[in-house]
Amino acid sequence: MSDAQTLIENRPPSVAALFLERVAATPDAEAYRYPVPPASGQGPDDWKSLSWAQAAERVHAIAAGLIELGVRPEERVALASTTRVEWVLADLGIMCAGAATTTIYPQTNADESAFILSDSGSRVLIAENAGQLAKALEKRAELPELHHVVVIDPEGVETNDWVLTLAELESRGAAHLSKNPSLVKERVDAITKDQLATLIYTSGTTGRPKGVRLPHDNWSYMAKAIAATGLISSEDVQYLWLPLAHVFGKVLTSGQIEVGHVTAVDGRVDKIVENLPVVRPTYMAAVPRIFEKVYNGVAAKARAGGAAKYKIFKWAAEVAREYAKVTQDNFKRTGTRSAPFALAAKHKVADKLVYAKIREAFGGRMRACISGSAALAPEIGYFFSGAGIHILEGYGLTESSAASFVNPGEAYRTGTVGKPLPGTEVRIADDGEILLRGPGIMEGYHKLPEKTAEVLEPDGWLHTGDIGELSPDGYLRITDRKKDLIKTSGGKYVAPAEIEGQFKALCPYVSNILVHGADRNYCTALIALEETAILGWAKENGLEGRTYAEVVADPRTVEMVDGYVQQLNQKLQRWQTIKKFRLLPRDLDVEHGEVTPSLKLKRPVVERTYKHLLDEMYEGTREA
Repeated sequence: MSDAQTLIENRPPSVAALFLERVAATPDAEAYRYPVPPASGQGPDDWKSLSWAQAAERVHAIAAGLIELGVRPEERVALASTTRVEWVLADLGIMCAGAATTTIYPQTNADESAFILSDSGSRVLIAENAGQLAKALEKRAELPELHHVVVIDPEGVETNDWVLTLAELESRGAAHLSKNPSLVKERVDAITKDQLATLIYTSGTTGRPKGVRLPHDNWSYMAKAIAATGLISSEDVQYLWLPLAHVFGKVLTSGQIEVGHVTAVDGRVDKIVENLPVVRPTYMAAVPRIFEKVYNGVAAKARAGGAAKYKIFKWAAEVAREYAKVTQDNFKRTGTRSAPFALAAKHKVADKLVYAKIREAFGGRMRACISGSAALAPEIGYFFSGAGIHILEGYGLTESSAASFVNPGEAYRTGTVGKPLPGTEVRIADDGEILLRGPGIMEGYHKLPEKTAEVLEPDGWLHTGDIGELSPDGYLRITDRKKDLIKTSGGKYVAPAEIEGQFKALCPYVSNILVHGADRNYCTALIALEETAILGWAKENGLEGRTYAEVVADPRTVEMVDGYVQQLNQKLQRWQTIKKFRLLPRDLDVEHGEVTPSLKLKRPVVERTYKHLLDEMYEGTREA
């Protein structure tokens, strides 16, 4: 048996048990860092730390407080909050009470929040602030099983028998523990591996979300499997800003507990650029949209510096891509990352001029970034790889506890999602669908046995709904979503996500793009532009002072974007090419329900909203 297999097979029944083991092993080591904004509201944040022992004190108090409120094993406690240290502590407290966390995105409206609370049967809601509490108050009559709401930030909140603050919960828990010191340990010791730990409602692209039931063993396996990859160690510093309501963010907390490194927690996306030089992380996970934004931002800054500076950037970007492709290919063949002398010399010059500044912006210590949740355009990946910011793409679903595949550190290959985690099996079905089996696979959908049976075979194989291909040495490449494949009226299949990714790598102004063409006789696209980038372009091209909507409606903007569309078309097969496109009057966003909180495109919603634009592009054409 290999060391990895031994590590995984000797896992405890729960992450709650794993957490207690970590606290006992390294009580004084730093566990979490978190920002405290200045009282005046001006100036930089003050970063505080919690050791594992200090974190455990709060976790135990939360767990005991929930038990004192009457929460029993496997009963649900909902969490509606942005990513912050209290989310992590509350989640651990819920699990240490033997209960199960129901995650709710803070952007979720009152109606859908009420559906999740009701469907999950949550007895307690831990809400971030008065705004989250207001949603529960609005729907209280529909939530007879919700007995209490615990509010993290008490500002503007009136407490009563139904509403209490997190500080009050912890105080009640501490008092309860003083009378029953072994209470939490007894709850943790009683947890079985099949006991429900987390209920995550998939944000979905259509209809009501489904609750994915993830037992304790899923997270215990994930913690051990991530550690077994060797990608992280106790010396690492993780910067965690991803939504913890999403399975991608949640799985990162499990791996950290196993290896014992410090995690800096701050979910304010607008603070990422400011935080990176302060936190100086050694690794960070992100969704592809973040890397696209960084790339477009660097390109825009270079363009604003004048023609010479922009020319240097474009040259350096091509050198980065060539260097990454050559060195990755050489590593695959020989096991060493080498490049021909001339290319290495160009790369050294480009590093001084461009890449070093990018690495410094990431904090100067970044070993690698993990990318997941959606496909990363290969050209973006190659750029960052060549610039020394290694993006290790991974793959997984909510139904597989997030992590199923991840690129190995030194042997990563851009354009693939790497190899399966130790203990996870994979096979490709006859129609190209990726099937997974292993300890990370969900128990099923909450109260939906028919939906469970549609995706989960009796022998444990999960139908992912994704299309992919395996290399002879086990690297997986995702080609598209099974249900997102377009079949034109001419009978040709088109993978829209692949085309969309290529366009994002070409056009530095694009924010979102949707390729359309199912049952049509050619493909079209709806394109939303990045507001900051396009307004910067507008200023340089005689459109200064105009609004975003005015800029995208201007013929000069349309002509500029068309140039990138034609570049894209040159790389595509004839039936894949974009014959027409329309620029949208605003970006796609979560508030309008057009992208999920993890920034995945909701195709049906966008196509319904902009049906008039799509129909306009097919007027007068023959339809099948």
